[in-house]
Amino acid sequence: MTMQKQMDLAEWGMMLVLSLLWGGSFLFNGILVKALPPFTIVTGRVLLAAIALNLIVRVMGHAMPRDGKSWVAFFGMGVLNNMIPFCLIVWGQTHIASGLASILNATTPLFAVVVAHLLTADEKMTANRLIGVVVGFAGVAYMIGFDALHDLGSNVLAQLAVLGAAISYSFAGIWGRRFRAMGMPPLLPAAGQVTASTILMIPIALIADQPWTLPMPGMETWLALAGLAILSTAVAYVLFFRILATAGATNLMLVTFLIPVSAILLGALVLGEQLQAKHLIGMAMIAIGLAAIDGRLMSIGRKRAV
Repeated sequence: MTMQKQMDLAEWGMMLVLSLLWGGSFLFNGILVKALPPFTIVTGRVLLAAIALNLIVRVMGHAMPRDGKSWVAFFGMGVLNNMIPFCLIVWGQTHIASGLASILNATTPLFAVVVAHLLTADEKMTANRLIGVVVGFAGVAYMIGFDALHDLGSNVLAQLAVLGAAISYSFAGIWGRRFRAMGMPPLLPAAGQVTASTILMIPIALIADQPWTLPMPGMETWLALAGLAILSTAVAYVLFFRILATAGATNLMLVTFLIPVSAILLGALVLGEQLQAKHLIGMAMIAIGLAAIDGRLMSIGRKRAV
C-alpha cells in the first residue's frame, strides 16, 4: 500500500510555523559558534528545552512514561533527531557558509523518500513524489543562489557533516512514527527526546569542552541560546511530533524546503532586505515540488483530464 497523504491547511500552517522556528536555528547557531564550542551549544540547547518541556508536561497534568519501551524510544529519537544532527550541523557551520549549509540541509527530503520507501509499508516512493523532491531541491538551490555551491568540494568533512545530519533526520522521521502507535500526545515524545539527549550530551560536553574554563558569555549569547532552546527546539518539537503523527515522515521532512523561504521572507519583512527575482522563482519551484509530493498536481491533472 502506498500512502499519498495530502496535508490539510492546518498541517501546512504548522509546517510553515515549524520552518520559521527551525530557520531561526541557523541564525542562533551563527551567533553562538562565535562564543561557545559545539558540544556546549548542543548541550545548552537540549538542557534548556528539556527543562521547559518537562515543566509544561507537569502544568498540563501529564506524566512522563516510566516503562523501558518508552525510554528506549526516547533515547533512539534523541540520538537520531537531536544528538547526531545538532552536533554535525553546529560543527559544520563553523567551517562552511550558511547558504551552502542550507542547501545541503535541504537534501533531507531526498533521503527521507528513500528511507521511507525501504523501511515503511505505507510511504513508498512514487514518480511524482521523487520528481517533486528534485524540483523542490532545485528551487532551494536556485533561490539561495548557485554561487553558494562554488565552495562545494572544499571543507569536505564539514559538508559531509551537514549531509550526515540530513540523513539522521530522515531516519528520525521513521523512528518517530512509533509514538503515534504508542498513543502518546506530541508533548511527551518532545519532552522525552530532549531529556534523553541531555543525559547523553552532558558528559560529552564536560569532557570535550570543559565549559567551566570558558569566559562568561555575554547577553547576546544567552539570548541566542534561549531562542535556540525554547523556540527552535521546545516549541518546534511539539509541532514536529504533531505533524509526524498525522502527515507522515516524508511529508514532514518537506519542512527543510520551507526553511530558506521563511528565512528570506523574514529578512525582507523584518530587516528590509530586498526580494530578488531568483527568490520568487525559487519559491515557485518549491511550491510546484511540494504540490507534486503532496499529490495535488496529479489530482488536478486527473480532474482536468476528466
